Amino acid sequence: MVNFSLWALLPPIYSVCTAAGLLMVYFIAVYNKNITPLGSQYRRRNGSLYPPYMSIAGNFPPASCVFSEVMNLAAFVGFFIAVFRYLQLKGKIDKPWLNISSLVVFSISSFGMTIVGNFQVFTETNIHNVGAILVFGLGTLSCWLQSYITLRVNLKNEGKMAAIARFLLSGSITLCMILYFSLMSQRLHMHASQCQWALVMMLLIFISTFAIEFRHSSFSILCTDRPGYPFHHSETSEGPM
Repeated sequence: MVNFSLWALLPPIYSVCTAAGLLMVYFIAVYNKNITPLGSQYRRRNGSLYPPYMSIAGNFPPASCVFSEVMNLAAFVGFFIAVFRYLQLKGKIDKPWLNISSLVVFSISSFGMTIVGNFQVFTETNIHNVGAILVFGLGTLSCWLQSYITLRVNLKNEGKMAAIARFLLSGSITLCMILYFSLMSQRLHMHASQCQWALVMMLLIFISTFAIEFRHSSFSILCTDRPGYPFHHSETSEGPM
């Protein structure tokens, strides 16, 4: 009999499955000779291979089909993780607007994932880039918000240690994003793509850390035929499943 909520498994499983899906896209693109491997030297003039950006790896079929599926599923499950996190913190934080803002920011970032997955970079470049900005920009902002909220709420007196880890991850994510755009502007595409992959993997690691708090809570959906039944009973409850 486990002594923690099984909901704690959701964030790490989400991160592992999303990372596995993205790596599958990468290996398919490398196998089909659409992109250069991450560890190789990129020389566009010597061949038809593109740099190993995620968007380019997911631009050509059949990798594009897998990429769209991975991004749509990741956006869907990620949105629910954000909702669960909002419900967990509701009533525990002294500034509710922080909790609401984090939910909104993460939700818009999840919507950006669907744009990135469904509009290929070589087909609809502008729309795709808007989605990428939503994912990386608002995703990074969400990490900083959640780090601050973690420190402020200090759930089960574990907030300080968890906040330190999340602040370090947020700083690393921000650094990778700055390097990514800087290297892209200098046309150092191989280094830029490596920063992009590191950025995404650290974002997934950040989300997986929600297991720390999720292990203390259970979530449920309540259906009733009694009109006016209190909705708040269905939000969240403390303790193991």
